[in-house]
Amino acid sequence: MPNTTNTSQEKIERSLSDIDWAAFRARKFTPSPAAWEDQVLYFLMLDRFSDGKETSYRGNDGANVTTAGTPLFKPNDIGNAIGSSNDAQLWQDAGGKWVGGTLQGLTSKIGYLSRLGVTAIWVSPIFKQIAFQETYHGYGIQNFLDVDPHFGSRADLKTLVDTAHQLGIYVVLDIILNHSGNVFGYDPDRYPFGEGTKDARWDGRPYAVKGFRDKTGKPSIPFASSPTGLNADDAVWPVEFQEPHFYTQKGRIDNWDYDPEFREGDFSDLKDIHLGDGDANDYQPSPALKALCQVYKFWIAYADFDGFRVDTVKHMDLGATRYFSSVIHEFSQSIGKENFYLIGEITGGRERAFDTLDTTGLDAALGIDDIPDKLEFLVKGYRNPQDYFSLFRNSLLVQKDSHVWFKNKVVTVYDDHDQVRKGGNKARYCAGNPAWRKLALNVLALNAMTLGIPCIYYGSEQGFDGEGGNDRYIREAMFGGEFGPFRSKDRHCFDEDNSLYQALAKILEIRKSKTVLRRGRQYLRQISASGNEGTFGYPVFIGERMLSIVPWSRIFNDEEMVLAINTDIDNARTAWITIDNQLHDGKLPFLQCLYSTDAAQIGNQTPIEARNGKAVQITVPAGGFVIFE
Repeated sequence: MPNTTNTSQEKIERSLSDIDWAAFRARKFTPSPAAWEDQVLYFLMLDRFSDGKETSYRGNDGANVTTAGTPLFKPNDIGNAIGSSNDAQLWQDAGGKWVGGTLQGLTSKIGYLSRLGVTAIWVSPIFKQIAFQETYHGYGIQNFLDVDPHFGSRADLKTLVDTAHQLGIYVVLDIILNHSGNVFGYDPDRYPFGEGTKDARWDGRPYAVKGFRDKTGKPSIPFASSPTGLNADDAVWPVEFQEPHFYTQKGRIDNWDYDPEFREGDFSDLKDIHLGDGDANDYQPSPALKALCQVYKFWIAYADFDGFRVDTVKHMDLGATRYFSSVIHEFSQSIGKENFYLIGEITGGRERAFDTLDTTGLDAALGIDDIPDKLEFLVKGYRNPQDYFSLFRNSLLVQKDSHVWFKNKVVTVYDDHDQVRKGGNKARYCAGNPAWRKLALNVLALNAMTLGIPCIYYGSEQGFDGEGGNDRYIREAMFGGEFGPFRSKDRHCFDEDNSLYQALAKILEIRKSKTVLRRGRQYLRQISASGNEGTFGYPVFIGERMLSIVPWSRIFNDEEMVLAINTDIDNARTAWITIDNQLHDGKLPFLQCLYSTDAAQIGNQTPIEARNGKAVQITVPAGGFVIFE
């Protein structure tokens, strides 16, 4: 059986027993950050980020790159890929395939991310994929110990992480425990599905299996332990994963809300891995789960990762997640990573997320349900601000009226690569109404300046506006290629002169410099609008849309900062804003503008007056954002 090799010709272990642990651990590892709430995450899909062939951008050293390559996107490039119906179809089709982003490309853009203010990148899965499907997203794993050649080599991965660390950026890898790629085919005996075929969908009973798939996708390889004569693209690797009992073999999930179906069934055509049995307190891990623990310990040791984002946690036993969390935390601590972070993708709302973290030992939940919805539509004027801010103070979940649990336990996002919450109406924040582009900084600012660990979805800092229902349209190629953003091709968007990029960079620099904005408690503040002085209340959604100032405070120790957005893109708005009644006794009698989207406001002072306790009068520019201290 030949050795598996990647593009650098590095020998790739065929078996977990081949791992030279002593060699991989004989290095100095990057310590964990003291507090993950201090970080700003940036999530990117590797295939869609950079191919390293761009020109007219700033390199990691800050110097302009002028070698021949893909030019910078300009406004008149919008729609250059869809001039005809045939061109439009080609552009759409390209979005469902590999488009060419690489590890080397990402490495060349670490400076771009650092200058934006990003301190941690979350990278989509890098593992070798099945050869016969376009699983560019990285979730169709065929070799758990190798990097997919579309992305580059294991050596390229090391270089990426080392470069990120040199520029002060941590690296979180997206990993999968729940399933492998489509590595075998069923021989279903029930549920007719079209003429001459049957559908292997979950009903609690196992299905017969035709065999492991070869590199062309045919299930022609015996479904048995360690079949002979395999090459690197056949079946699944390492060899331990060629054990039939590693897989539940119960067919695809049909009802995504029925337990145990959503735990035992296949995630579409991806093959569910049997992780063990029992409840969380008496869980018996399977050989497959133990093997996966070895796999991901290897990647920490090999590449010096700082955290994992764990995919599809809802579809795994709580006991399996708890076992994995314990193993990974203990291993990472043994090599000096005291705060290696495990972020779980936990669908099903805050209560489920809280219970899952409390039970399993995961460090944080990815806020992919109610947080994105309320964050996005608050800024657009279609949600009550209290609906968003109350997400972070729910005594029914944390057993006390406290902010403590949420500050480092929730990763907040408003756009992502799946947008499960939107069903068949998937679209980025800036899609549709041109007004949303004018409020793009506000949603980025609200995400960055409220509780939690903020995460930016790649391209948001350039105002990407993908829409179309299908996942592909919210996964534009930032480097251009055949599926570029704004219905374009052959134009990249690493534009540091973009006004949205520059404004966000200033805001994130302020966040970095102020502990109160990273770790402080937060409070939605009451307002009294001009012409209605003396009557205070929380801003609310009334009628078709809320056009209002939305203010909030961050408080840490004895310091308060006041922040506010304006959901009205046409008019500046002025209001009295309630602040803490006790903190400002004996201190300066005013607050000063630290940041505003109207630069003329910066440095201005507003007096503190005795209104509704204490209050300050603040004007927020049309569609703008301000910070006062």
